[in-house]
Amino acid sequence: MANHTVAAIYTGAALVKPLSDILRETLGDCKIMNILDDSMIADIIAEGAMTKAVKRRLYGYYEIAVASGADLILNTCSSIGDAVYGAREFFDIPIVRIDEPMTMKAIGLASSIGVLATLPTTLDPTLRLINRIADEQGKEVTAVSALAEGAFQALTSGDGSRHDALVAEAAKHVADSVDVILLAQGSMARMEEPLAALTGKVVLSSPRLGAEYVKSLLGV
Repeated sequence: MANHTVAAIYTGAALVKPLSDILRETLGDCKIMNILDDSMIADIIAEGAMTKAVKRRLYGYYEIAVASGADLILNTCSSIGDAVYGAREFFDIPIVRIDEPMTMKAIGLASSIGVLATLPTTLDPTLRLINRIADEQGKEVTAVSALAEGAFQALTSGDGSRHDALVAEAAKHVADSVDVILLAQGSMARMEEPLAALTGKVVLSSPRLGAEYVKSLLGV
């Protein structure tokens, strides 16, 4: 029997299998519970930001996770990352924002950080996260962002090659002015090594670092 249950909340199908594989590899016998609702990200894209309706729906999934015996909730979508802070006041189990460990590592490595995203709704939450963690650590950080416009739509339509090309092009726009590049969405993790080779910079993505952080919290 699994020692712990981790509930992973997704807003996009593209990340479910790759992150589930990483979680199973990292967490061993832990049970992984996946909850997917891609209508949340569709509503956020339509409105241009997180809405109260999306937040209520997300908190409903947190309730389901707790009622199902989860020991930890992993919030896998950066566009809804800000919702984690309010939820932590009301739930007794850890709620991990998947991009927190990546951002903490980046701030520990450099004071100039590039943020790449394939959705505009991800950029502001990620930049706010950088500022929040930098303030907590008492560190001055400069962040530069770039949007790989059209890449998210390419990936969701099955055109991975176009997604990758657009992300690579966006990376070129920030590489010369930063020391570390963050991939703001877990679905971009496939580009971590190619972008490091392309730009010569440290490139960080959230899935594996998030999984390692979950492992440390659960003590498995």
